[in-house]
Amino acid sequence: MSKLIRIGTRDSELALWQANTVKDMLQSLGHRAVLVPVKSDGDKLLNKPLYELGITGIFTKTLDVAMLNGSIDIAVHSLKDVPTALPKGIVQAAVLERAKVQDILVHKGLDFLDGEGIIATGSLRRKAQWLSKYPSHQVVDLRGNVNTRLQKLKDNEAWNGAVFAVAGLERIDLLPKNAATLDWMIPAPAQGAMMVAAMENDGHCSEILSQINHLDTEICTTVEREFLRTLEGGCTAPIGALAHIHGGTLHLKGALFSLDGRKKIVVEKNTLVANAKDFGIVCAQEVLQQGGSELMREIKNEMNV
Repeated sequence: MSKLIRIGTRDSELALWQANTVKDMLQSLGHRAVLVPVKSDGDKLLNKPLYELGITGIFTKTLDVAMLNGSIDIAVHSLKDVPTALPKGIVQAAVLERAKVQDILVHKGLDFLDGEGIIATGSLRRKAQWLSKYPSHQVVDLRGNVNTRLQKLKDNEAWNGAVFAVAGLERIDLLPKNAATLDWMIPAPAQGAMMVAAMENDGHCSEILSQINHLDTEICTTVEREFLRTLEGGCTAPIGALAHIHGGTLHLKGALFSLDGRKKIVVEKNTLVANAKDFGIVCAQEVLQQGGSELMREIKNEMNV
């Protein structure tokens, strides 16, 4: 009988949906699997914006510890939540085929767009891009899992809307009718993609997980995360990146914004998929050379990093 694979996951509805998706895929390959839900610090600490919590790994740290101490065998994450540097001994074993990448605005009517308004989001990236497009609006912090954030929006009469990732709402069938796709907003690196982590020395799980890896999604998200890692230098910043493959060509659009959205540096470049290695680094270096280094210093000063 095959070894039982213990799948670590956060205990939110969305995280459990993602973990169950991996469980179903493993079982369809003939493997036994069970979920081991845990609550992360990011789910417990809802009274501060993420960037004030030292965001790096806030949603993944608890699962990392569980894997390192042998409580679980693999962990399922939203890849956009995973730090670009994984803990020693843990590797990315699979990236699943990507869902929709767009951000959406869940709103109470769109009349406010041409005047003053209040938008809620816990993301620096979304805040900066919203203020870049709508400088007369106010952006307030919104934390919690998808269900909690939707309820907070419903309960707060002063808020006109809140920004979500469409993939998360669709996965658990919570996409409301009053939602507008934000095609102009550059997604977070790896948005819409799920990643499965395993121990580096666990060849059994790594071999199994390689069978559910989606190569094009792995390539695109790797390029996006290279772009992020090269720019941020350990500091959370408003950074968006989206890569896609058409034929044998990979296209990347990436951007760095000031915290207030008034400054932005955007890069769009193509390369052959065969040359994708380090392409995200090259694109990020172009941003840094076009004023990104100075902008990152300003961001770090404003955030007291």
